Amino acid sequence: MSRTYRHCLEYKKGLIPPRTEIFRVIDGEGEGYSDVFVDRLGDRILVSTRDCAVPVNLGKELAELDVPVFHKRLEQNQKEAPVQIAGPILPLQFEAEEQGVLFRLDMSAGYSQGIFLDQRDHRRRVRERSRPGMKVLNTFAYTGAFSVYAALGGAQTTTLDLAQPCLEWARENFRLNGIDPSGQYFCKGDVLHWLERFARQGRTFHGIILDPPTFSRDDRGRVFRVESHYGELVSLARKCLERGGWMLCTSNCRKLSHSDFRRMVEAAAPGARLIHDPMPADFTGEDYLKRLWVDWK
Repeated sequence: MSRTYRHCLEYKKGLIPPRTEIFRVIDGEGEGYSDVFVDRLGDRILVSTRDCAVPVNLGKELAELDVPVFHKRLEQNQKEAPVQIAGPILPLQFEAEEQGVLFRLDMSAGYSQGIFLDQRDHRRRVRERSRPGMKVLNTFAYTGAFSVYAALGGAQTTTLDLAQPCLEWARENFRLNGIDPSGQYFCKGDVLHWLERFARQGRTFHGIILDPPTFSRDDRGRVFRVESHYGELVSLARKCLERGGWMLCTSNCRKLSHSDFRRMVEAAAPGARLIHDPMPADFTGEDYLKRLWVDWK
């Protein structure tokens, strides 16, 4: 039986860390909704649906809350920004807090609004693993959330992404948290190209985050598919990792099983210790996110 939004909200508030106002409230079958997901993003609500409409009862309840409600379709190849379906009109760009860390979110930014909620616990652990004197490389960095957490832990970060607007967004997230971005590094370009360059230069890092898109193509026409090439990515990144360092290997590719993902990482990092993390407590539905910590001793 489906639960009300209010019921789910009160329950999930008891599961999330303090000073966190962005989290998942309804996670599909976890709360009795098939292919419906509801996130709280500060004082806004985002409803995401896969091959279905917003349930009538849920839509009516959300409309009565008098807060901005947005709807995003998760159909394959649907990459449009969410549309507002209820509530007062507020600025589409705003700030929100996660575990005491501030981020700029943007409801008009396209398929994602600036942060991936399912990586919250990993971000906290990146901060815990980072300390002064360490160098942390955040690949496929998007808006630099992992980089901000690493820098708050004391590490010097390198934020690497193909899109210049994402790097500028990352710089803004640094500034929101009182970190001068001029003391950090930012690299624009293809991750595989940069890893090859770092390896040639002998540039190494104490921590590396690998969270690639499921599919991509570089400017040379080279195709990257997680289910086929993730092991190659890990192998290349390992050449840039300090002995005693760590990697966070993750992917949301649903074509790839947890066991196959682990085998790929194990084969690319022989002798490393692998640790599997649980999903965040507010994600009560499908266990889709592959995630392994790789400790290189």
